[in-house]
Amino acid sequence: MSAAHPDATSKDLLERILASLDDDKAEDVIPIDLRGRSDMADFMVICSGRSTRQVSAIAEKLVDRLKRDAGVACKVEGKETGDWVLIDAGDVIVHVFRPEVREFYQLEKMWQTPSAQAQAAKI
Repeated sequence: MSAAHPDATSKDLLERILASLDDDKAEDVIPIDLRGRSDMADFMVICSGRSTRQVSAIAEKLVDRLKRDAGVACKVEGKETGDWVLIDAGDVIVHVFRPEVREFYQLEKMWQTPSAQAQAAKI
């Protein structure tokens, strides 16, 4: 994950991310366990904000919190438009969508299988 916190795990990072998203009232938050399914990350989180302003704010606050509290420098794409913001936090990839954009791309359907959905409920 990050050289700043070598003892932290991807699950710890996921928990920090989920807490931040909850604090900022992100909607329909879905964590997806990618371990053993992808080399790009251990987890993916998909969520929605109600407006472009909220999507951008959720992303900005998450990136700030991860840098400040966990020493994780994130790569961010799409914050300027606020329709779909991708946050690469290393072991966890976060997608923050406006609801209409999320519905159009349906990323969770691409990554979730019935067994993955059951696993996500346990995270």
